[in-house]
Order: sequence, then C-alpha cells, then structure tokens
Amino acid sequence: MRVAVAESGTAFDRRLIVPMVLGSVLNPINSSMIAVALVPIGLALGALPSETAWLVSALYLATATGQPVVGRLVDRYGPRRLYLAGSALVGLAGLIGLLAPNLGVLIVSRVLLGLGTCAGYPAAMYLIRRGKDSPGGVLTALAVSAQTIVVVGPTLGGLLIGAAGWRAIFAVNVPLALACVVFGLLRLPRFDGAAPETPLDFLGIALFAGTLTALMLYLMDPAAGDLWLLGVMALCAAGFAWREMRAPDPFLDLRVFGGNAPLIATYGRALLAQTASYAILYGFTQWLEAGRGLSAAHAGLVLLPMSLFAIVISTVTGRRAAYRGKLIVGGLGQLVVSVLMLTLDSGSPLWLPVLLTLICGLPQGLNGLANQSALYYQADPARIGAASGLLRTFSYLGAMVSSAATGVFFKHGADTAGLHGLAIFLSVVAALMLVMTLADRSLSRVGRTP
Repeated sequence: MRVAVAESGTAFDRRLIVPMVLGSVLNPINSSMIAVALVPIGLALGALPSETAWLVSALYLATATGQPVVGRLVDRYGPRRLYLAGSALVGLAGLIGLLAPNLGVLIVSRVLLGLGTCAGYPAAMYLIRRGKDSPGGVLTALAVSAQTIVVVGPTLGGLLIGAAGWRAIFAVNVPLALACVVFGLLRLPRFDGAAPETPLDFLGIALFAGTLTALMLYLMDPAAGDLWLLGVMALCAAGFAWREMRAPDPFLDLRVFGGNAPLIATYGRALLAQTASYAILYGFTQWLEAGRGLSAAHAGLVLLPMSLFAIVISTVTGRRAAYRGKLIVGGLGQLVVSVLMLTLDSGSPLWLPVLLTLICGLPQGLNGLANQSALYYQADPARIGAASGLLRTFSYLGAMVSSAATGVFFKHGADTAGLHGLAIFLSVVAALMLVMTLADRSLSRVGRTP
C-alpha cells in the first residue's frame, strides 16, 4: 500500500510552486513553439507539410498515452523520482533535436519530449493533494502559467528561430530541463513510503497504450481505408477492460471510475472543451489567413485578445468554487462564439473576428481551470496522479477530434463555407457541454463538502 510523501492535512509548502510550475509548462511550451517552426524545418530538411505535421502529432500521441502511465507511477513511487527522470529526458530530447540530421530523428526527439513532459502535471497535482490549504491559488497558478506559455510560445519560438535558427526551439529545452532538475533536487520531498508489494500492471499499460494509439492514429487522418485501426482499438479496449477488472493492483481501476460518474463527466467535458479550443486555435486561424486574407502575423494579433482575456478570467475567478457556474458561462460563451462564426465571410470587418476571439477568452479561461479543479476533488486521492494524467489524455483526444473535424470541413481549403461547417459542428459541441454541465448537479457541491 502506498504511503503519502507528506501526511494528508499538512500545510502546502509554497516552495514547491516553482518546480511544479516549471515542470507543468514544459509540455505547453513545446506544443506552442513548434507552430512557427514547421515551415523552416520543412525547408531545411526537404520535408513536405504532411511530413512535418508528425512533429506535432508525435508529441500529442506520446503525451496522451504517457500522462496517465506516468501519473500512476507518481501514485506508486512519489513525484520526485518521476519528475527528475522526466526532466532529464526532456534535456536529452532537446539535445537530440539540436543535433538531428533528418526528420526521422527529429520526430524521435518530439516523442521523447512528449514522454519527458508527462511527469510535471501529475506530480504537481499529487503534491497539491497532500496539503490542507485551499488549492484554488495553486491550481490557478498552474492554469495561468500554462495559458501564458501558450500565448508567448509562438512569439518566443519566432524570436529563437530568428536569432539562432529552428534548432534553437529544441535547444531551449536543455536549460529548462536543467532548471527543473535543480529545483526538483532542492525542493521536492523524498518518497518515504514502502515499496509497493504488487508489481506494476505492465499488461494493462500496454493494452491502454494500444487502445489510445490506434484511436489517435485514426483521428489524425480518418479515412475508410483505415477503419481497421478502430478494430484494433476495440480489441485492445476489450482486453484492457478484462485485464483491469482482474488485476490485483490495476493501472486504472475501472471499478473506481465506474462508480464515479462525476469524474467521468469531467473527462467528457474536458474532451468537448478542448475540441472547441483547438478548433479555434488552429481551424479559425487557418480561415483568418486563407479565407479572410490576413498575414500570419496579423492572424496572431487577432487571437491575442482571446489569450490575454483568458489569463485575466482565470486569475480573477481561480479561487472561486462556483465550478458549475464557470462551466455554464464557459459553455454559453463557446455557443456565442460558434454562432458569431456563422456570420463571418471574406469581407467581414476586422472588428468582428476580434470580438469573436475576445468572447472566446471566456471558455478558454473558465473551462480548463474548472475541470481541473473539479477533478482535484472528484478523484481518488490515492490515484490522483493517474486521474490527472488521464485528464490531459482526454484533452489531447479533444485536440485530435478537432484536427479531424478541421480536416473534414477544410477539405477543399480554409474557405468561408468550411468555416461555417466547422461553426455548426462547434455549436453542437458547445450544446453538449452545456447539457452535461446542467445535468451534473454534483458540481454544485464540489469543493464545498468533504
């Protein structure tokens, strides 16, 4: 049986905030900087856009699969060792990317980056769960830091590329990883519990990875000829369920999840929220450039109000426990954004897409933080690492659903007709999220009762 690093009920050590934030932003900074590097990488290595797209997908796939796995390891062995190992792997991946001779090696670097960045967020949630203090401020710090990195990531990436070439966005991981290792060694508590008596559920992990990999590979480029991937997913999922119901110490205890409908609902809302979020970040941005005729720089400026407003909203509301109200406002905001998208065309005045992105700051600032905070209270404390990692998995599944939808509606280019089709799809997504939130009365009690 696992023994906590610090007894539940002890005060949260504020010195942990720096390594927690540093570790949790490694993933968003590598997710956002790559956006401005795909074109120069393709030119330098002679790769087509369809090939460089794997630099994005590889990190998503590795992270979505690895987050709950590393989270479970955090639950069993404490955060310190996993945090330090993940940080070291990020540094190694940065060096490989810096020296990569071809695209294949560069993709390997991105896979290692995805795996290495898996430890930061589950480790942070584990440490927060050990304290008696209200987690609102710390959870807000995690959310705001990630949102800030998403805002500045492309700009930072552009500056690094302009100063030292595209390899600099890989090299920057070396000093970041070194900082994580130093702060981790100095401040993260040592695990003082007994070693787990039962072996790690390797078969369950393998079947889970197979299920998720097959699903995400299909979502990357859905086609009738690839339906066999869904068959593989179904077989792995059935085997995973069979294994987890019989394992003495399962990787994901499906019996716990099966009896925790509020937590399952949080995962569903996270998927829907991130589907809408990534569709705006990538699909709407493509239309701004191809359909509205803006340059890449101007399109980025149009999105800036959304990101800045989201940071303000998260900061102002982070300590408030009205999670159901936040999600309702976030869902309504996303519905309004989707309706506004239906009014856009190539001749729309510039203030209209700017207004749209500003309103989009509401769901961006409310949904992610509210779902993260709800999970903190809904998850089994003994499995908070795996549960929080799985939240990130559902977020990345949302990203893949968004990518698939964008590919369908922009099949013939990012034109206005495609944008309107995407807007109808996002309206359905927003409506589903609203229905799930309104139906979940348990959200009103989250954070208020033991």
